Amino acid sequence: MYPKLLELGPVALHTYGLFLAIAFIAGIWITGRNARKEGVKSDYVWNLGLVVLCATLIGCKLLMLITDFSYYAANPREIFSISTLRSMGVFYGGLLMALAAAAWYLRKRRLPAWRVADCAAPGIALGQAIGRLGCFMAGCCYGAHTDVPWAIHFSNEYAHENMGTPLNIPLHPVQIYESAGALLIFGYLAFRLSQRHITGQIILEYIGFYAILRFIIEFFRGDDRGEIFNGLLSTSQFIAVITFVMAVVFYAYLRGRSSK
Repeated sequence: MYPKLLELGPVALHTYGLFLAIAFIAGIWITGRNARKEGVKSDYVWNLGLVVLCATLIGCKLLMLITDFSYYAANPREIFSISTLRSMGVFYGGLLMALAAAAWYLRKRRLPAWRVADCAAPGIALGQAIGRLGCFMAGCCYGAHTDVPWAIHFSNEYAHENMGTPLNIPLHPVQIYESAGALLIFGYLAFRLSQRHITGQIILEYIGFYAILRFIIEFFRGDDRGEIFNGLLSTSQFIAVITFVMAVVFYAYLRGRSSK
C-alpha cells in the first residue's frame, strides 16, 4: 500500500492519480484501435475520451454527495475538503454520467453510436481493472472485516487520515476482487468483439456483466456507500439491478430489430 509514490516538499505524486492516468490512456488506446477498424478517426476517439473523463470525474463525485447527502448537508465545508476531492467517489455515478456525455458527443459528431460503444466496452473494462489497483494502493473503497487467509492489513496513517481506511485489521481485498473481475470481463469482451455479434451487444454485455460483478462485490465492502430500502441494498447494488434490467431490455430490442 503506497498512497504516495513521490513527495517533494508540498508536491506529491499520488499512486491513485497515476493509476487513473494509466487507466485512461490504456482504455482510450484500446478504444481507438478498435474504432479504427470500424473506420472512425482516432481524433474523434481521443476527443470522446476527454469528454468521458470529465463526465466520469463529475459523476463519481456527484453520486457520492447524493449517497452521503445527510453527512454533507450537516458538514457543507467537507464538500470542498481535500479528502472529498481526492476520493474516487462512486463508480456508477461516473459510468452513468460518462454514458450520457458520450451519447451527446456521438450525436453531435454524427458517429455510429452503438458501434463506437462496442469498440469502447473492452477499454472501459481494462481501465476499470487498472483503476481499482490505484484504489488498492490508496486504501479507498476498502473491504469489510474478515478472517479469510488472503485478508489484507492496511497500516498507512496517511490513508487512514484521508480515506478513513481501517488500520491493522484483516479486510477483504475487494479492490483486487473487482480488478480481477474487470480484467476477466475485458478478456471476454475483446474476444467477443472479434466474433459475430449484433451491433450494440458488446457494450450491453459489459453493462450486464459489470452489474453482476458489482452487485456481488458490494457484499464484501466495508466503507459507507449509502443504503436503499432500509439497508436491504446499497446504492450501487440498486443501480446495478436497474442497469442490468436495462441492458437486457435494450439487448432484446436490438436483437428484435436485427432479426427484422
